[in-house]
Amino acid sequence: MRELGLRSPYAKVSGLVYFGRMLYKIRQHAKGHLPPDYQTNLGRGFDASCTSFLRIDYSQLVERVKQGGTDEEILQWSFSKGRQPSEEEIYVWNEFMRKRGWNDEISETLKRRKKEAGMAGRSEIETMFAFIDADEGRSFLSSR
Repeated sequence: MRELGLRSPYAKVSGLVYFGRMLYKIRQHAKGHLPPDYQTNLGRGFDASCTSFLRIDYSQLVERVKQGGTDEEILQWSFSKGRQPSEEEIYVWNEFMRKRGWNDEISETLKRRKKEAGMAGRSEIETMFAFIDADEGRSFLSSR
């Protein structure tokens, strides 16, 4: 378990999960404060899923984040550069992301990551979001 101060993937920006965590990682990386093991997946994995959902380019998002602004302002910029999903699409996105790792194609990745983190016996950790929160020292049950 690591206490890094990273934002939970459950945290929402204007109703959208994960987006705020991605921005936080971008900001921390720009300051040189993002741990090396997090840098490998910048722009990949869930970051890529989020930018694909919004139809924006990750490198352009990084440049926009470096210009400053609130999470909400950057999300509005993302909507203007890519697309603005409907409330229903955001609901589907949120539910899809919250359940990643639970009986899907990344279940084996979740199982491996839990084992590597010494959490193989933690049966209550059924999703990647729950794993991320547990791994980073947050009570994922209160994050939902």
